[in-house]
Amino acid sequence: MATYEEVKEIANYPEKYLIDVRNKDELAKTGVIPASINIPMSELEAAFKMSENDFKTAFNRDKPTEETVLIFSCQAGGRAQRATDLAQSHGFKNAKAYAGSWTEWAEKENLS
Repeated sequence: MATYEEVKEIANYPEKYLIDVRNKDELAKTGVIPASINIPMSELEAAFKMSENDFKTAFNRDKPTEETVLIFSCQAGGRAQRATDLAQSHGFKNAKAYAGSWTEWAEKENLS
């Protein structure tokens, strides 16, 4: 599991990915964790299957390798865990969920 402290430092580690799997309408209501990229849960498997070029075009980041640290967040942690399981099934060895996700982030950042 990823911690709030690890997620807070993500901007200092560009080789790590923080992927928010919420839908775009959810992001519009709440905001986003800085340095995260949005790949809605419904699009995640297709993103894993994209070519490197298509991934970079879609998300403005290099496609992660199997060794890349992937941290998934959502609203309260459930989808983040499902995304982690999906990533691991696609061979990503360093995938983990941010259990607190947006709910914990907003509380600790005094955004709620």
